[in-house]
Amino acid sequence: MADEDVDIGGRLRALRMARNLSQRALARRVGVPNSTISLIESGQTNPTIGALKRILDGVPIGLAEFFAFEPDLPRKVFFAADELREIGRGRVSYRQIGEGGAVQMLVEQYQPGADTGKVPLSHLGEEVGYVLQGRLEVTVDGQRKLLGPGDAYAFDSHLPHRFRNSGAEPCHVISACTPPSF
Repeated sequence: MADEDVDIGGRLRALRMARNLSQRALARRVGVPNSTISLIESGQTNPTIGALKRILDGVPIGLAEFFAFEPDLPRKVFFAADELREIGRGRVSYRQIGEGGAVQMLVEQYQPGADTGKVPLSHLGEEVGYVLQGRLEVTVDGQRKLLGPGDAYAFDSHLPHRFRNSGAEPCHVISACTPPSF
C-alpha cells in the first residue's frame, strides 16, 4: 500500500475518538501543541515516523496496530513484493512483512541524508537489523556506529536510538523488533 493511499489524519482522528480523547488531551499527553494534532488530522501536514510514533505512544498504540488490517480477516502467510504494507513516510521507507503477530519484520530503505528524526526513538522491546546495501549511522544510548553491508545491530529498544543514512546512496536494511512497536 503506497503511503498516499493511507489517510494518516483520518486514522488518527478515528483512533483518538474511539479512545475518548480530545485533541487537547492527546496533545498534552505527548507534549505537542494542540494545533499539531489538528493539522495532522485535517491532512494539512504529514508527521515524520518519529513524530507519529510519539503521538501514538500517547494513545497508546504501536504503528503496526495503527496501520493494521481488519482483525476478522484471515491471517495471510505469503506476500508478493507489492503487498508489503508501507508504514514509512517521505525519505524513509518501512515496508512491513506480514501483519500482526509477535514479531514485526521490516524492509527499510533510507534515502541519502534521511533519518528517523532529531528526537531519538524509545519504546519497549528489542530490535535487530542487518544492512544489505549502503551505509547506516546507528546511534543507541549515545553510542554511534557507521554500519555497512553485512554489518548488524541488536539492542534493547527502550534505549534512545536513531537511524541516519549519512552516505550518498540509498541504504537497505532488514530489521525485526519484538513486540511490534511500529
